[in-house]
Formats: sequence, structure tokens, C-alpha cells
Amino acid sequence: MWQTLKLRNRILLGYAIPVMAFLAASIYGTLAVNQVRETFKEMERVNKILEKSHTMESASSAMVSSIRGYIATQNPAFFENYNFQKERLTEALTFLNTKDIIRLETQKEKLKKIATMNYNYEKQSEKIIAQIKSGKTAEALKLMQTNSKDNLDQTIQKLTKEFDQVEQELLEKNMQQAQSALDRLFMMLGICLILAILATILGVLIANGISKSINESAQVIITASSQIASTVEEQERTASLQAASVNETTTTMDELGASSRQSTEQADSAANTAQEVLKLTEKGNDAVQETLIGMEDLQEKVAAIAKQTVNLSGQTNQIGNISQVVTDLARQTNMLALNAAVEAVRAGEQGKGFSVVASEIRKLADQSKQSAERINLLVSEIQNAINVTVMVTDEGTKTVKAEMEIAQQTAQTFAQVAQAISDVVINNQQISLNIRQQDKAVQQVLEAMNSINQGAQESAAGLNQTKIGIRRLNEASKELLSLS
Repeated sequence: MWQTLKLRNRILLGYAIPVMAFLAASIYGTLAVNQVRETFKEMERVNKILEKSHTMESASSAMVSSIRGYIATQNPAFFENYNFQKERLTEALTFLNTKDIIRLETQKEKLKKIATMNYNYEKQSEKIIAQIKSGKTAEALKLMQTNSKDNLDQTIQKLTKEFDQVEQELLEKNMQQAQSALDRLFMMLGICLILAILATILGVLIANGISKSINESAQVIITASSQIASTVEEQERTASLQAASVNETTTTMDELGASSRQSTEQADSAANTAQEVLKLTEKGNDAVQETLIGMEDLQEKVAAIAKQTVNLSGQTNQIGNISQVVTDLARQTNMLALNAAVEAVRAGEQGKGFSVVASEIRKLADQSKQSAERINLLVSEIQNAINVTVMVTDEGTKTVKAEMEIAQQTAQTFAQVAQAISDVVINNQQISLNIRQQDKAVQQVLEAMNSINQGAQESAAGLNQTKIGIRRLNEASKELLSLS
């Protein structure tokens, strides 16, 4: 099991056993020392109580002696000594009545009785002193005898001795506890000494085992570090070649990026030019549409002219017909006027006036005939002009129709050109977008190549540091081997 433990666990176990033992001993020793310290504190408290108790006992006896001496001699020195002893007794009682000084209730009761009796004795002593100062020595002596019968001073001394006895027993008990704690402490020191010897033996055994393990591990590390050093040198050469290749690739990607940016600018320029051509084509298409609309209006007007010309031709024919009727009427009128003139001649003098009228009618008929002939001539000329107009109008209609067909074909051609140019614009925009994306991709590739380049350089530097570290590891392994 010991051989399966790791070196760290062996060292920790080797230190843990004595450390835990010393820790347990230290805890036990600390507890023992604390107990001794508390016991000595308790002894110090009891000693102070005994000291003050002795002070009460001696002060009460001195007070009784001073009162008796003052009665017998009336010497002020006895009175002063009485006051001094009273102060000592009061101080001792005050100290003993301090909180946590007296802990036993029986002792507190005794101390209370002592204080009460001392208070009564002081009152009686003050009366005796007052009578002596008043010159009533006999009465003071009688009162003194009464105090003697009550045995106040003896009772106080008895209670004080009982009080001292209890505290003395407590002191002896504390001394026994302190001695017991010291004995346990000395025993623990002996155990610690034995544990120290055992820990030393265990440490030597663990050190030998660790030294053996370190020796074996150091040999393995030296062999492995030598192999790793060779591998790292090969990796370093490979990393250097890789860094050089990455530098060349980065330069190529820079050139590709510049070419991509130039292509982007050219594509943008082509897209702008195509956009302008598209605008011009749209304007030409608009002009053709306007021309087409104008020619449609012209066709409608030519058709209207043709229609009006036909109407005019019809009306001219009607005028010719009317003129022919007028000519016929003039001819018939002329015949009638001629017949009337013949009849007027036959009638003689009576038909003379009628002959004049017939002559005038013949003139009018001749004029009507001449007018009708002129009208017929004009109608014939108008008819010829109308025929020419109809022919010209017909040719114009055909020409307008042909021009409209050409204009429609031109409009369709402009529409197709506009669609083609629009497709070119869209294609140029798509090409520009693709080139931008390509440029962005090239930039990303360039950044990646820079990162790879930096990583390759860092790898080369890291391999160099690794080689240095392996060399130091080899040296440390040799030093470790020499230490083991």
C-alpha cells in the first residue's frame, strides 16, 4: 500500500502523523496549561481573600485593644489607632463584598454577619468614645464591660477564623488540582518526547523511500527530457518553416486583397456607368413614347382629314348635281323665254312688253347657265383637288402607320435595351457585392493568416522557451538526482 501512494501523499502522510500527534499533545497541553492558569488565578483570589480575612481579624483585635487602652489612659494615640484599624477593616470588607470575589453562599453569609457585628461594635465604640470625651469614664467603662459580656470581638474573630478555614480548604483544593494538572502536563511532555523519537524514525524511513522514488523518477525525467528536447528542436525547425510559408501566403493575400479592392472599384464604376446608360435609355424610351403618342394623334387627325375630305367630296358632288340642275333649268328657261319671245312677236304691239321680259329672262338664263358652267368647272377642280388630297391623305395615313410601327418597334427596342441595361446594372451590382464579399473574405483570411503567422511565431518562441525549460528540467533532475 505504501508503494502505491503518490510522493506528495507519502510526504503529507510522513508529516501528518507526527504533526497530528504533536497537535493532539499541544491541544492537551494547552488545556492543561489553561487549567493550571485558572487554578493559579483561583489560588490568587483565595490568597487575597485570606489576606483580607487576616486583615479583618487583626484589625478587629487591634480595635478592641485600642478602645480598652483609650478607656484606661485616654491617650489620643489609642483613638487614632482605633480609627486606623477601623479603616483597614472597612477596606477589607469593601474588597470582600466586591462582585465575584466571594463565590460560596455560606461564605457570603458569614461575611455579612461579620459586617453586621462590626457595625454594631463600631456604634458601641463610638458611644464609649463620646462618653470618655464627655468625662464620663465610669459610664464608658460600664458600657465596655457590657461589650465584653456580649463578646462581640471574640465572635468576630471566631467568624473570621471560620471564614479563613473555608478559604484555606479551597486553597488546598486548588493546589491539588494545579499539581494534578502539572503532573498530566509532564506526562504529556514525556509522550511528546516519545512521539518525537518515533516521528524521527518514521521520517528517516519515509525519506529513504522518497529518495529512492525521486532517484527513479529523476532518471526517467532525464531520459524523457532528452527525447523531448530532440522533438522540440524538430518542432522548432518545422515552426520556423511554417512561419516563413505563412509570411509568403500573407504577402500573396495582401496582393489579392489589393486586386480585389481594384476590382471592386472597377465594378462600382461599371455599375455607375450602366446606371447612367439606363437613365439615358429610360429618357429615350420616354421620348419614343411621346413620339408614339404624337403620331397616334397625327394618325387620328389624318383620319379626320380623310373623313372630312370624303364628306367634302360628297358635298362637292351634290353641288355639281345642283349646278347641273341649275344648268338644265337655265336651258329650259331659255327655251321658254325663246318661245315667249316668239309668241310676243305674234301678239304684236300687245306682246311687246312681254317680249322685253322674255328677253331679260333669257339674259338671266344665259347668266345662270354661265354661272352653272363656272360652278361645274370649279366643282371639277375641287373634285380633282379632293382626289389629290385623298391620295395624299391616304399616303400620309400609310406613312403615319408605318412610322407608328417603327416607333413601336423602337419603343420595344428601347424597352429591351432598358431591361438589358437594368440586368447589366443588377449584374454589376451583384458583381460589386460579390467582389466586396470576396474582399471582406480576403481581409478575414488575411487577418486569419496574420493570426496564424503570429501564432506560428509565438509557437516558435514557445518551443524555444520549452527547449530552455526542458534544459532546466534536465539540470534540475540531475540536481535532484544528486540530492537523492
